[in-house]
Amino acid sequence: MPSEPTWKHYLTDYNEGLGLVYERFVLNDFLLYLKGQYGFHTVLEAPLFGMAGVSGINSVWLARAKCPITVADDNAERLAGVERIWGELALPARFAQVEDWAKLPFEDASFDFVWNWAALWWLKDPDALLRELVRCTKKLIFVAVPNPVQVGYQFRKYVAEPEFVKEIDERWTNIAMIREKLAGLGVEILAQGVLDVPPWPDTVMPASELLGRLGIRSQKLQGRFQGAGWKWATMDYYLGRQPDLYDRVKKYTWLERLAIPWQIKQVWAHHRWVLGRVKVTQ
Repeated sequence: MPSEPTWKHYLTDYNEGLGLVYERFVLNDFLLYLKGQYGFHTVLEAPLFGMAGVSGINSVWLARAKCPITVADDNAERLAGVERIWGELALPARFAQVEDWAKLPFEDASFDFVWNWAALWWLKDPDALLRELVRCTKKLIFVAVPNPVQVGYQFRKYVAEPEFVKEIDERWTNIAMIREKLAGLGVEILAQGVLDVPPWPDTVMPASELLGRLGIRSQKLQGRFQGAGWKWATMDYYLGRQPDLYDRVKKYTWLERLAIPWQIKQVWAHHRWVLGRVKVTQ
């Protein structure tokens, strides 16, 4: 899972950066779209980590749409921090401590919609979690992974931060493999595609840090991406402190909304996803 200093930092510092706020907003819009299309109600996000920035808030818009939310984590400290954050948002949710991702603490078919965002490659046994997610849903399963063919991913892997691949299992960026595993578990694949397609590459680090790694020391250029004037915080939007933030970010979604096949978009898309439905047996 993400390194402790990073997730701990964002439990109290909500300034995530433009890229993360963009990612969360387009994800939230997509989750609401799926809810409208398929009419699910009860939701499990497991694990709650995967996206950088503030942990555990990916299901907030579904909670505001009156979905009962359960979020699961295997780190008690992080889970407690996420519970505090949801309290700050004054939203109800259930917070589940998981000891083993191969044995989720829920009954069969407990949820309408189970999902996670970019979490599989942090786990020791992603196969086991997929089996458990399928067991726990009575309707839908949604899984998204980082897109390894995307330009920024390749740049990060071979130039900016090659050491990151030692922390994850890169096999679990293969969405075709995940689709096949889900099908093997009796899941009917409903759709697949890409999401998170802003007009910048995905290097998974703040722009100021990326410039430093590239040896660019210009204080003027660095200053454009840090300091009091460069604050992007999803939580500030949720809490009403930056009510215009969604509209400010929305103007960057022109590539996201471009009416071209997703197979073309994936050259630039930051994530790929698959949606499935468990088959009802008589």
